[in-house]
Amino acid sequence: MSVMAQTSPVDHGFLDDAQGIGLGVFLCSLGIHTLTQLGLITGQTAGVAAILSYLSGWSFGAIFFLLNIPFYILGWRRLGRGFALKSILSVTALSVLTTLLPLGLTFSHLSTPLGAAMFGALTGLGLLAMFRHNGSLGGLGVLALIAQDRYGWRAGYVQLAFDSLIFGVATLLFPIGIVLWSVFGALILNLIIAINHRRDRYIAT
Repeated sequence: MSVMAQTSPVDHGFLDDAQGIGLGVFLCSLGIHTLTQLGLITGQTAGVAAILSYLSGWSFGAIFFLLNIPFYILGWRRLGRGFALKSILSVTALSVLTTLLPLGLTFSHLSTPLGAAMFGALTGLGLLAMFRHNGSLGGLGVLALIAQDRYGWRAGYVQLAFDSLIFGVATLLFPIGIVLWSVFGALILNLIIAINHRRDRYIAT
C-alpha cells in the first residue's frame, strides 16, 4: 500500500499571481460586458454605485472610485498590502477592459436568461481566480473575505446577503423583469464563490 507524501503549500510567485489575476480580470470583464449588453444590473459596490448615480446624477465612475477608497484602506489593514495593491491594479485593469471590449465583441442576439447565466458564471469564476491569488475587485467583496477569515462565514453567502439588500432597493428604481434576471445572474455568481472558495479546500496566499 502506497502512502502519499505530505508537502507544504508553496506560495504563488509573481508570474503565478499575474496570470491568475489577469485571467480573473478578463473573465470578470467578459461577464460585465455581457451584463451591460442586456441592460441588467449587478450587486456589490458596482450596484451601489449605479443606484447612487441614478439618484444623484453623478457619474458612475466617480461614485465607484470614491466608494472603493475605504475598502482599499480596510483591505490594506486587515488583508495586507499585497491584497490592497492587487485589488487597485485589478480595478484599473477591469475599467480599461470593459471600455475596450465593445470594440471587439458585440452580440447580434443574446437572450436575457442565457446572458444573465453567462454573467454569473464568467464573473464568479473570474472572482474565484482572483481570490485564490490574494486579489479582488475591492468594495464589498473585501468585507466578505474579512468575514470569512474572521468568522468562518462563506464569502459567497456574505456577498449574497449584500446583494439581497441592493436588489431590494433596485426594485424601487428598475423594472421588475430587469431586477429578477439580475438576481438570477448574481445567484449563480455567489454560489460559485460559496461552493468553491473554502479554506479547507484551497486558499492560496
